[in-house]
Amino acid sequence: MTSETTVTPDAAGAALGAVRDEIGKAVVGNHNAVMYLVLALLCEGHVLLEGVPGVAKTLLVRSMSRALDVDYARVQFTPDLMPGDVTGSQIYDPRTGDFTFREGPVFTSLLLADEINRTPPKTQAALLEAMEERQVSVDGQARPLPNPFVVIATQNPIEHEGTYPLPEAQLDRFLFKVDVELPSRDDEFRILERHAAGFDPRDLEGAGVSPVAGVAHIQAARQAVSMVTLTPAVLAYIVDVVRASRSSPAVQHGASPRGATALLKAARAYAWLNGRGYVTPDDVKAVAVPVLRHRLFLRPEAELDGATAEAVLNSLLLSVPVPV
Repeated sequence: MTSETTVTPDAAGAALGAVRDEIGKAVVGNHNAVMYLVLALLCEGHVLLEGVPGVAKTLLVRSMSRALDVDYARVQFTPDLMPGDVTGSQIYDPRTGDFTFREGPVFTSLLLADEINRTPPKTQAALLEAMEERQVSVDGQARPLPNPFVVIATQNPIEHEGTYPLPEAQLDRFLFKVDVELPSRDDEFRILERHAAGFDPRDLEGAGVSPVAGVAHIQAARQAVSMVTLTPAVLAYIVDVVRASRSSPAVQHGASPRGATALLKAARAYAWLNGRGYVTPDDVKAVAVPVLRHRLFLRPEAELDGATAEAVLNSLLLSVPVPV
């Protein structure tokens, strides 16, 4: 593995661009979802992928894990999953008479929390400390998680029987909420072409997906992102967008200051990924919807009228004055 000191920002950018290309060898379309996953990696953030079954949410994450030379784990969330099944637990060793800690799947760099809304709140909450503090506390002892550490969770928006909606506090821990949409006609044709030619989604190695970026590239890229500048005018624009989400008549609860911070981080990473060392208002607009949509809670009467968080945000972005 290349040491961190030898990875330049240009090399890191090229490696992360190659990650997107590698994912494309297995996943057709979903370019925005791929971009947001890479942005989350740059921002040390987490992603909630939402989409109907069969739109390649799991394949998307598995392909990303294959393109990155980092540890990966998947947890299938079910109603009987316990918190210790995620974080780990103390195991009694009869040979020594002592308890030893057995790490759970959360001790990894890339964690896929599949169908996270199918497990009870107690188990969902087991991820809260890990996502926010990058550590797990068991029996009063804090155990740090690897760096990088990114949680990518999936959920199905149309099936509600036997599910447990994520509480507001946990939704707020996700940097992005990304809608994984149905493919276009051309993309669906390409998907069928691949399967007709023998593509096996279980065999990513056979599909040609290979590791092209490691921890050193991620750390170098994060360092470069932290150097991207923001003018006072752009900072004020971010503040105005977030505050407008709180004053909208359709919104019961708008984005918090954590949402503003998340928008700043995402805009910075988006600017760097597009080859700029400064943030523009267009960068803020490009990431505002996935950053803020899950932080807005609409009034019941607005929902009855057909309003959605995305529509409200797009309206706000048109109404908030853009700095020159």
